[in-house]
Amino acid sequence: MSDRLSGIRTGPARGPYRATPRQYAAFAGCLLLLAPPLYLSAFWLQTGLFAMVAVISAIGLNLLVGTAGQLSLGHAFFLAVGAYGYTWLADDGPRSGTSELSGVGLPPLLAFVAAIVLAGIAGAGFSPLSGRLRGMYLGVATLALIFFGHHAMLNADSYTGGFNGRTVPEMEILGLSLGDADDGLSVLGVPFGGLERLWYFGLVLVAVAVLAARNLLRGRPGRALGALRDSEVAAAVMGVPAKRYRAAAFTVSSMYAGAAGALLALASQRVVPDYFSLMLSMDMLAMIVIGGLGSVAGAAAGAVFVSVLPQLLAHYSGDLPLVVAAGSSEPGLGSADAARFLYGVALVLTLVFAPAGLVGLRRGPRRAGRRLPLLPWPRRPVPSGTAPLSLPSADATTGGDTLKEHTP
Repeated sequence: MSDRLSGIRTGPARGPYRATPRQYAAFAGCLLLLAPPLYLSAFWLQTGLFAMVAVISAIGLNLLVGTAGQLSLGHAFFLAVGAYGYTWLADDGPRSGTSELSGVGLPPLLAFVAAIVLAGIAGAGFSPLSGRLRGMYLGVATLALIFFGHHAMLNADSYTGGFNGRTVPEMEILGLSLGDADDGLSVLGVPFGGLERLWYFGLVLVAVAVLAARNLLRGRPGRALGALRDSEVAAAVMGVPAKRYRAAAFTVSSMYAGAAGALLALASQRVVPDYFSLMLSMDMLAMIVIGGLGSVAGAAAGAVFVSVLPQLLAHYSGDLPLVVAAGSSEPGLGSADAARFLYGVALVLTLVFAPAGLVGLRRGPRRAGRRLPLLPWPRRPVPSGTAPLSLPSADATTGGDTLKEHTP
């Protein structure tokens, strides 16, 4: 009986699966990320945790700005919701000075998930505005979130601790504390404290954030958001509900920020209102522009660059020219000012020479810096007997940096 009659569709036989070089490199990179707690000191682990916070937050902002085409200057507000939300939900309300701090007393892992949901609810509450406003108008509207959040953090003393903030409860998973517990836990002779344990927890969060963002971009929601960013009229013709997708993008981005804020609270062990300023939102925008708009890998690369640079300058301020330590009376730039100056220069160079960001450099400097053609419409044929018109082409325009010692 023929294949057509039997209903069996035959095709070419598939060979065994073979991983690509990029997949091998990604697997090797993941293995390397497991080793730092065994060898690096507390300073480098703290710097790495702050980089993980920046990566998660930048991926969420890139989904909103790079994919959905919505400008947001209030991303730091949702980090604050996640940080204070986890602290309030996981704390059982101890006294701090003369003020009584309230708390729910949930299990830490459940409080972490609830803080992410709380940030998503805050984003969904703002979504009616985000679904109607665009461009500069949406950016100005989100800017109001920063001022509102800072006022609330300073005055809601029972929830936030006021100006001095409040201590963050330790994370605990299945009875294992991720803080500096004196339980004698060691791996390969290296004692594992709070930073070592939080390192692997942060790696899991980063992996979940990257996989979720990739799946979203490759699926129908990602294509719909890309269509809205390119042309709202064309997306409406294709049946994409603009307001609903914009509101959903803002909500998802807020949940990413909530996860990053909760991890930041765990890494810093104390949250204060000054963490979540307008400058933090500007740093997040610099991350995704330097790394590459619309790219998960680009957002991660830009986040690592912008978040690690101030830490390195502060750590080596005594060995660098023109850079002085914080609080020093010597002439020179402070480490924070020098870091902003350097990645400001990097931001300008990226916009001029590589508009696709750091991720575009994988295609080579020529293709990374290539701009869109000046005249995107097709040229019409020149009538006979007329000299062709020559058009200008686009090309004419804490612990130091020592290694850990293993106990025998």
